[in-house]
Amino acid sequence: MAKRKTKFVCQECGYETPKWMGKCPGCHQWNTLVEEMSAPAVSRHVFQTNSSTQAKPEKINSIQSQKEPRLPTDMPELNRVLGGGIVAGSLVLIGGDPGIGKSTLLLQVSAQIANKQLPVLYISGEESSRQTKLRAERLNITSEELYVLSETNLQDVITQIDSINPSFVVIDSIQTIFKEDVTSAPGSVSQVRECTSQLMRIAKSKGIPIFIVGHVTKEGSIAGPRLLEHMVDAVLYFEGERHHTFRILRSVKNRFGSTHEMGIFEMKEKGLEEVLNPSEIFLEERSQGAAGSIVVASMEGTRPVLVEIQALISPTAFGNPRRMATGLDHNRVPLLMAVLEKRAGLLLQNQDAYVKVAGGVKLDEPAVDLAVAISIASSFRDQASNPHDVVVGEVGLTGEVRRVARIEQRVQEAAKLGFKRVIIPNKNLDGWTPPSSIEVIGVNTVQEAMNLTLGDR
Repeated sequence: MAKRKTKFVCQECGYETPKWMGKCPGCHQWNTLVEEMSAPAVSRHVFQTNSSTQAKPEKINSIQSQKEPRLPTDMPELNRVLGGGIVAGSLVLIGGDPGIGKSTLLLQVSAQIANKQLPVLYISGEESSRQTKLRAERLNITSEELYVLSETNLQDVITQIDSINPSFVVIDSIQTIFKEDVTSAPGSVSQVRECTSQLMRIAKSKGIPIFIVGHVTKEGSIAGPRLLEHMVDAVLYFEGERHHTFRILRSVKNRFGSTHEMGIFEMKEKGLEEVLNPSEIFLEERSQGAAGSIVVASMEGTRPVLVEIQALISPTAFGNPRRMATGLDHNRVPLLMAVLEKRAGLLLQNQDAYVKVAGGVKLDEPAVDLAVAISIASSFRDQASNPHDVVVGEVGLTGEVRRVARIEQRVQEAAKLGFKRVIIPNKNLDGWTPPSSIEVIGVNTVQEAMNLTLGDR
């Protein structure tokens, strides 16, 4: 009988080594190596198969393409994030902070599919069946085709999937599922990798869409090896503050649709409800005539969203001024302040800067640069910008305003919400016709944009 050997596996990146080390050579994290038992080597003849059953290469022109069948839910927001609905045989990973609403969302989706007379299996490894029933009663879920199973053994889970043959499966969560022949504890790198691989084979072979819930680390990324995100077909992040009602479902990977799509939900007493007009929600509490505030038209996937960017500039009381950003890349704020100081003549080197995206939204596209710069200049001068203006544009290091993508959708969203004027890069003026209800002005530099938004009105 082959002898089992011990190995040390990094719980962050999956790096394996025969001896313990304080610092992982793979991800350079400290105290992440955990001892595990390695499986005995399997002789090569076990993997020998009949050559007649092996897959053979095909010419790409001879392969018949077909549209992936999708199972739409009753949530258009979720359908858009997934690319049009749930794809048969897909494996989707959803992560988020504890208590953010992952289980609530998936239980509501399970009930919607079960209401279409399709069997659904909801597997909870963290709660008992009675706890899941209590949540279902709170959400008014009474579907006859919704089956609940409280189990953590992967083999028992597979047995129930074969028995029920469901049309949709939820695993809550993957860190609680274990495989008996893997000696490490549930939630370890080896267990997560092996269980996910087995679930992926079931999804592909039986054509059953499987949603798995993943815990997140304190940095906000999904716990476990990075390999987990590569194995699945789609990765969704459920974001938002626990003490606020709005939740954002964001797609960061999707093999069946566009990435960086975003869906907005609101947590209410009877579950999550969709927010069909997020721009109006994000701007409803905006203060009129306040210095340091400007509205930007950002693109979240294929959807334009208007959000408010706020800035507070105040003299520093320390040797090194502070630069803080919420909802933006923190490296972007000092860069734009340097451009304003060099190209617009604003003395900001002795000023603390605090920049925030109102509403808890995270913006990572360069098209918000001009709005951030205008809000900083507005707060520094203590001069309010025009409340009916929307600003869009990327700012270069020489102070120029560069073109952005999908300008038509951004301007149409601003016009729909009643804004009177939108300031865009001058290079974006050609090739399209703006709506008649809004004035579109092109600028070439940051100084021109500042003169328009902060000048005398």
